[in-house]
Amino acid sequence: MLLTIKAAFVALRSINPCRFIVCQQNTLRPSHSSRPFFVVSVARRRFACSAVPLKGARSIEDMEKKAFERLPTNVKPVNYDLRLQPNLEAFTFTGTEDISLEICNPTNVIKLNSAEIKVQEVKYNGKEGDVTDVQIAYSEEEEILSLTFPKQLQVGPGKLHFSFTGILNDKMRGFYRSKYTHPNGETRHGAVTQFEATDARRAFPCWDEPAVKATFDVTLVVPKDRVALSNMPVESETALESDSNLKVLKYGRTPVMSTYLLAFVVGEFDYVEAKDADNVLVRVYTPLGKKEQGQFALEVATKTLPFYKDYFKIPYPLPKMDLIAIADFAAANDSSLWKVPVKICTASSPSIPVKILLLEEKSATVVLENVKPEDWVKVNPGSVAFYRTQYSTTMLEALLPGIRSHALSPRDRLGLQNDLFALAMAGTISAVDVFKVLPAFETEDNYTVWSDLATNLANMAVPLQYTDFFDSFKAFGCKLFDKIAQKLGWDPKPKESHLDAMLRGLVLGRLGTYGHEATVAEARKRFQAHAEGSTILPADLRGPTYTVVLKHGDDKVFEQLLKLFRAADLHEEKVRIMRNLGAVKQDHLIKRVLEFAMSEEVRSQDTVFVVGGATGTVEGRELVWTFLKDKWDVLYERYGRGFLLARLIMFSTEKFASEEKAKEIEAFFKEHPAPAAERTIQQSCENIRLNAAMLERDAENIRAFLKSQA
Repeated sequence: MLLTIKAAFVALRSINPCRFIVCQQNTLRPSHSSRPFFVVSVARRRFACSAVPLKGARSIEDMEKKAFERLPTNVKPVNYDLRLQPNLEAFTFTGTEDISLEICNPTNVIKLNSAEIKVQEVKYNGKEGDVTDVQIAYSEEEEILSLTFPKQLQVGPGKLHFSFTGILNDKMRGFYRSKYTHPNGETRHGAVTQFEATDARRAFPCWDEPAVKATFDVTLVVPKDRVALSNMPVESETALESDSNLKVLKYGRTPVMSTYLLAFVVGEFDYVEAKDADNVLVRVYTPLGKKEQGQFALEVATKTLPFYKDYFKIPYPLPKMDLIAIADFAAANDSSLWKVPVKICTASSPSIPVKILLLEEKSATVVLENVKPEDWVKVNPGSVAFYRTQYSTTMLEALLPGIRSHALSPRDRLGLQNDLFALAMAGTISAVDVFKVLPAFETEDNYTVWSDLATNLANMAVPLQYTDFFDSFKAFGCKLFDKIAQKLGWDPKPKESHLDAMLRGLVLGRLGTYGHEATVAEARKRFQAHAEGSTILPADLRGPTYTVVLKHGDDKVFEQLLKLFRAADLHEEKVRIMRNLGAVKQDHLIKRVLEFAMSEEVRSQDTVFVVGGATGTVEGRELVWTFLKDKWDVLYERYGRGFLLARLIMFSTEKFASEEKAKEIEAFFKEHPAPAAERTIQQSCENIRLNAAMLERDAENIRAFLKSQA
C-alpha cells in the first residue's frame, strides 16, 4: 500500500518583510507512484498572520479563514504512561493513563484534547496531595476536555490519572479497526492508529498539538496470538493474570515527540527483517503468507535509511523501523519521517537561497527581508528536495516573468510545471491553473524541460480526448510549441548540440500530433523522399515523422512503413517503425496493426509495445481492449508469468476515463485472474478514475479557458 504525506506551505505576506506560514498535512496519493512526496502550498497576502496548524483544508484561502485557538500553556505534559486494551470483536477499547506534567502557573483548570472518549475517572497528585473531586466538562465541537479542581494547583510537577473507554471506529482516524482476510478465508479485524494531524485525542486524552511534545510509555493488552507493534521495541511480555488468552506488552520509552507521531498496530502479520549499515533493525510486516512481497521494500528501506542519514546529517532516532502493510489506511504515519529541509530563493537572489530551514513541526513562520511586492518567491530552488510546491494564484503569476526570462533555472522551470500537472491531476488545484502558466514556456529552449512538459501535457490530453473541445486543446498545443519549432526548423544548425537535435524531433512530433498544418505537410514531403530513397531522414527525425504521417495518412502510407520495416537491416529501425504503426486512426488499420503484432514478423517481447502504440486514440484503445479480451487465453499463455503481461494490461487499460470502464475492467479480471499483474490492474483502474474525476471536476473550466484563447 502506497500512500502520500502532504506538507502545506502557506505564505502570508505583508508589504515588507515577507512572512511565510509553513504547515504539514497528509493526503492520499494514487498508488501507481511509489514515492512519497510533500506538497508545499504557498500563498501570498498583504497582511501577515501568525502560524496555525491546519487540517483537511481544500484550498489555501479556506485554510486561512479557519479560526483556531491553542490550548492554554499553563500546563505542559512531560510523559504519557498509557495502557490500552482493544476488543477486536466489540470494536471498543479500555484505557488508563498517567500523565506526568508540569504546572507552569497556578491554576484550577486544566484543558486538554479529547474526542469520542468516555472518561470514567480523573485523579490528580501534586504538591496538594491526591485530588479526586474534579469537575469534568467536555466541548464536543472544540474537542476539549476541561478539568476544574476545587482549589488552585501549585507550580511544580504533578501527575494526572485517567480511566476511560473508547471505540475502534471505522473512520480510518484515531484508534480504528481495519478489516482483513485470513488465509483460511475468514474475515477478521485488527486495530490501527492514524493520529496525524490531530487524532491522537480519539485514543486517549492528551495535548494534541504538534508543538506540545512529551515522551510516551505504551502498554498494550492484546490477544496472545496477535502481533502488536508500537514506535519502540518491546521491553517485556507477560500473560494477563486475569485472562490467559491475553498478553501484556510493555514498550520502551519514546524520544520526546508530538502526539501525532505515536503509533500502534494490532493484527496478524508475517515479516521479513534485516539491519541497515548503522545496525538499525528494519522489519517489513505483510499479510499472513505474503512475506516474500515485503522483500523489495526491505531492501529499499535498509539502503535509504543510511542514505538519508548522510544526506541530512541526522541519524535515524529510533532503534528499529517497522514498515506495515495496512488494508485500510487514510494517510502515511510519519513516525519515521526525517526533518524536511526547506530552501527559499527570490527574484533578487535566484541562485543563492535567502532562507534555509528545517521543517520540524506542523507549522513554522519564515520571515524574508527586503522582498519587493512584484518579486517572485521560489520554494525549493533547484527542485532538489522531496516535495511538491503549491502556490497561490498571486505568487504563481509573479513567477511567470522568471519563466519567460529564464531567470529561474531549467530545473526550477521543470519542477514548477511538473508540480502543477501533478497537483492538477490529483485535484489539489484546478487544471486551468496549469493552462494559464504554460504560455510562459513558449520561450523555453531546454530539451529536458520540454521533454517533461510534453509528457505531462500528453497525459492530460488523454481524458480531454473524451470531450467535444479536444480540437481547442490541440490548437492550444500548436501555439505552445510553435515558437520553438520555428527556431529549430527541420534541418540541423551548425555547431548545435545533440540536445537541440533531440528537441527538434520532440517538438515537430508534438506539433504534427496536434495537427499543425505546416508541420504535417513538411513531414509528408520528407517521408516520401525517405521512402523513395532520394533523401534519407536523419535518425532523430524518423520516429516523429513516422508518427505524423501515419496519424494523418492512409493505407498507402501504412504499406510504405511496412515495406520499410521488412527492408530494415537494423533491429533499432524495425523497433522504431513497429512501435509507431499504431499511430493510425482508421479502425481497419488499427486492426491490421494488432494482427501484425501477433504475427511471426514481431518478436514476442515486442508485441506488447506494438499493441501499446495503438492506444493513442479513443477508438484505438477500445479496439485494443477488445483485442486483449478476445486474445486473452493466448496472451496469458505467452506472458502470464512475466512482467510483460503487466505491461500489456497497463497499455490496454489505463487511458480510459469513465467509472463504467473501470468497473468493466475489474469485472473482466475477476473472471480472468492475472496474479502477476494484480497491482497493475488496480493501478490502471485507479488511473481511469483519476481521469474521470479530472473531467468531472475541470472539463467545463478548461473548455471556457481554451475558448478564451482561440
